[in-house]
Amino acid sequence: MKKLFFILAVLFIGHAANAQWFFNKERIANLENFDKKRFSWGYYLGFNSYDFKIDYIDQYADDNTDIQVARSAGFNVGLIGDMRLNEYLNLRLEPGLYFTQRDLTFPGFTEPKDYLREVKSTYIHLPLLLKVSTKRLNNIKPFVVGGVSTSINLSSNEANPEDNEQGKFRMTKGTNYYELGFGIDFYLYYFKFTPSIRGVFALNDEHVPDDDPNSPWTGNIDKMATRGIFINFTFQ
Repeated sequence: MKKLFFILAVLFIGHAANAQWFFNKERIANLENFDKKRFSWGYYLGFNSYDFKIDYIDQYADDNTDIQVARSAGFNVGLIGDMRLNEYLNLRLEPGLYFTQRDLTFPGFTEPKDYLREVKSTYIHLPLLLKVSTKRLNNIKPFVVGGVSTSINLSSNEANPEDNEQGKFRMTKGTNYYELGFGIDFYLYYFKFTPSIRGVFALNDEHVPDDDPNSPWTGNIDKMATRGIFINFTFQ
């Protein structure tokens, strides 16, 4: 996950450098007064890739006993409320709906019904972010963003009386995160378009242990926390 985030960061920074070179000549400014508004609104569409960081009770667990996590691309959609604090700072609320799936493969089993758990999640995601921008360069403005968030997992199974013995992997309903990212505002003729990349990291343990403390599925898990990458495209 860290390597993927680094690669995306390098590509994004390279794109920003090319964009700055392309726009370094004086050009007609689009939406000149857009950033002077106290409040602005918009929406976003995007993609996500969720992972789990798993800590084990047995610190000597190796690759042969680790739980394997297979990621898949998910989809994001949401709204944006932006409050201008000054020329360089904006406070943003970005509530959204996030769909994702992670497949967990547990060691020590031979049958798919035992070793495979498809963890499908639908999150109501509520981030509060501080956006720190550079000075506008003609029709572009790079920025970094960070903040905290919380989510409600509508597919958590937390209250389900069945556990992995019956094929049900359970997760907590609520999770808290911190988020870090960066992006570029492009001021087009009719609207502002913003591609951005953001990493999200859970602060709390999300797995619900099986009823059996020696469960072969959850007995060795100390903490399971979400990590993820969001690529969003914003329209304001």
